[in-house]
Amino acid sequence: MKKVLVLSAMMLTAVVSMAKDIKTVVVTTQPVMHCESCEKKIKGNLRFEKGVKQIECNIDEQRVTITYDADKTNSNAIIQSFGKFGYKATEIKAEKPAEKNKK
Repeated sequence: MKKVLVLSAMMLTAVVSMAKDIKTVVVTTQPVMHCESCEKKIKGNLRFEKGVKQIECNIDEQRVTITYDADKTNSNAIIQSFGKFGYKATEIKAEKPAEKNKK
């Protein structure tokens, strides 16, 4: 019984230490995305950036949502990486729920 408890405690410690700090940044680009080719260019280049986990582009709303591992990169590094392939990214600040209802 004692061995089982010790083993369980060790496994729990291992799982907690491996938990990742996943964050999201939403940006808009300049020049604007206007077609599927723009979307492919952004996704194709950002996927090689260290720590990037997921990239979602919304052409209608002109937004790129990037999910990343904060232990490996940060939002500023991701925003700067857009310059490598000819875009300028600007972070869109998240609106508070009260602000959305006022519109």
